[in-house]
Amino acid sequence: MITVRNEISPLRTVLLHRPGRELEHLSPHTMEQLLFDDIPYLYKAQEEHDAFASTLRGHGVEVLYLEDLAADVIRENPEIRKGFIDQVIEEAGGYARGYREDLTRYLSAIEDAKALVEKTMEGVTFRELFPARSGHLSDLVSTRERFLMPPMPNLYFTRDPFASIGSGVSLNHMATAVRNRETIFGRLILNYHPRFGKSVKKYYRTDYPFSIEGGDILNLSPEVLAVGLSERTQPEAAELLAENLFSDESCEKRTVLAFEIPQTRAFMHLDTVFTQIDVNRFVVHPQILETLCVYEMTPGKKSAATGKIGINIRRVEGSLQKILETYLHLDFVELIRCGGGPGIAAEREQWNDGSNTLCVRPGTVIVYDRNYVTNGILREHGIDVIEVPGSELSRGRGGPRCMSMPLVRS
Repeated sequence: MITVRNEISPLRTVLLHRPGRELEHLSPHTMEQLLFDDIPYLYKAQEEHDAFASTLRGHGVEVLYLEDLAADVIRENPEIRKGFIDQVIEEAGGYARGYREDLTRYLSAIEDAKALVEKTMEGVTFRELFPARSGHLSDLVSTRERFLMPPMPNLYFTRDPFASIGSGVSLNHMATAVRNRETIFGRLILNYHPRFGKSVKKYYRTDYPFSIEGGDILNLSPEVLAVGLSERTQPEAAELLAENLFSDESCEKRTVLAFEIPQTRAFMHLDTVFTQIDVNRFVVHPQILETLCVYEMTPGKKSAATGKIGINIRRVEGSLQKILETYLHLDFVELIRCGGGPGIAAEREQWNDGSNTLCVRPGTVIVYDRNYVTNGILREHGIDVIEVPGSELSRGRGGPRCMSMPLVRS
């Protein structure tokens, strides 16, 4: 079951992925293409992630792990196992497809379901597949440490491959090939795990041509969804998502607000610069306030020819504060600035995800301890701030919201 109608109701169930050996498969010459700016120290990152999970449990949140749910499906459905192996090889790229037969044999020999899932996440090197092969040109001219199936080091940011919207999901087409493979696990559990079955509505699908990622999707209220137009999410995807939401008469969402933000690495998703922390309070990176453009999408007329819902689109004028007050029907909205305002502290702490908060209930948020300026300002505004360590986890450019996919809020 999935029930996420807003960003702030008490968090009941969340999906995480504990970082694994895929982080150890980053190297200086691959980390940029794998979307990392530095290489985290795995054991410290796991320690930090365990502290994050423990903090969630301490606040009454059920913590589920992506790798465990995927393993459940494979363990209980042997007929799905072969299809899963075929799919991870197909989506891993040219090298994997070229060695399909060998990779299939290697992965099929892993009997334990969780070990199989984790190996597909970690990646498979040439040396693992062929520990003693010789007599081929590639054996002489290529490193044996190269990956035939690349690792997926961004998986601990479970927010992005799919996004909960009401009682359905946006199963995303991600912007980069290296991350688009992550949706394999979301598709597996949403289609086959008994907690979800086939009852979860899919408001977006991975086979759609336009990219969208979960960090750009915020449930501002039961009726209003925000979608960031960012480095990772295209306007065509936001419009298609809106059309699918409006076409479902049982869906509460009747307004989609598209937030156009700068397309830069630092602001890769809307939730890196803007998150909700209370009924009428938000954390915002001050640098977006002067350039932010907001567009309203609402249902139009249904086409007699195609049966599709039309979309009414207009630019919304006014400050972000006034826009939020209007659409959320609030008398007053307070925007709390990351780092306190323009300047070095704001830039540094936004880079380290000071704006990327996870609300566990109204007025209570989980944040990285390293963003002490922003955390102090939040406390001054009466917010209950729960700090978790993030020195290693933050090297992947994601904070507590990025690392968590809420499945139930009530």
